[in-house]
Amino acid sequence: MAVKKPIEYKDAGVDIDEADRAVDFIRAHARKTFNSSVLTDIGSFGAGFQLKGLREPVLVSSADGVGTKLKVAFLAKKHDTVGECLVNHCVNDIMVQGAQPLFFLDYFAVGKLDARVAGDVVAGIARGCKANGCALIGGETAEMPGMYADGEYDVAGFIVGAVEKDGMVTGAKIKEGDVLFGLPSTGLHTNGYSLARKLFFEVGKYKVDTKVPELGCTVGEELLKVHRSYKKAIDCLYDAGMLRGAAHITGGGITGNTPRMLPKGLGVEIHTLAWKVPPVFELLKKLGNIPGDDWRRTFNLGVGMILCVGQDDAADASELLEKAGEPHFPIGAVIRQKKNAKERVEYI
Repeated sequence: MAVKKPIEYKDAGVDIDEADRAVDFIRAHARKTFNSSVLTDIGSFGAGFQLKGLREPVLVSSADGVGTKLKVAFLAKKHDTVGECLVNHCVNDIMVQGAQPLFFLDYFAVGKLDARVAGDVVAGIARGCKANGCALIGGETAEMPGMYADGEYDVAGFIVGAVEKDGMVTGAKIKEGDVLFGLPSTGLHTNGYSLARKLFFEVGKYKVDTKVPELGCTVGEELLKVHRSYKKAIDCLYDAGMLRGAAHITGGGITGNTPRMLPKGLGVEIHTLAWKVPPVFELLKKLGNIPGDDWRRTFNLGVGMILCVGQDDAADASELLEKAGEPHFPIGAVIRQKKNAKERVEYI
């Protein structure tokens, strides 16, 4: 039966005017990341990007999200850092193969759109893109009533980078005896938040604004620390021709991610006293009485990236990283995988 009162899209939960305001915020932020390779403006049906300067380019792509770190952002009502986390995570994922980031696209989905919140999220994305020399050339902002709880949203990103075919870092050059350098993380990065939230907010009964002496800040401040980019450090060793392999330490920790860069038959020996595990990870372990193996598989424990170099290059590589202002520490070495060993990572 037809109704007499006109029903607009807004009555179904979608505010076109608010969407237009969000697009204005997004366009302003995105344009700050543009370079001469960007051929289209925000709002085009497709985004154009001109690839320049490579003989045999290989495009390297990755897609990712921020996970339940967003739940902490909702509690803290702070939305300007999760976008930067998203970009840096994606940048790290392609740079371990030697690719330079070219462009980025985002997907922002929400039940009821708040242009200011969307603008804060995209401001973080644009800031991350700018810092990594990557153009934010497009994306999607989707308002879907009923799909998300009030005040909540999801955000995901897609990145494309390029590298010369003969310059790809595949791990094929890694040999027994090669040296591993660990690069410090800035907290949990974007992994382990489902467990961390359970331990802090359910088990420990902390609030997002609780100041924790062991951390020197509030729970929210600790958990919203930005997932850092390792572009500068990777560029440093890659440009010097020293980088044989790299592992971004994300979900699965050192145990799950280091083997992803290794040729068949090789493993790694990790020296657990090579670095000091940050207090947040020790506190989480204490709160949950987490078994050691599970602890290592869930969190990065203060190591966000592992770089592999030849034994003869180790001293020069360390000097280059030091000159570049990149903190690092020798964390272990490549070893021959032991026969019938279940794991390729040994902790000593």
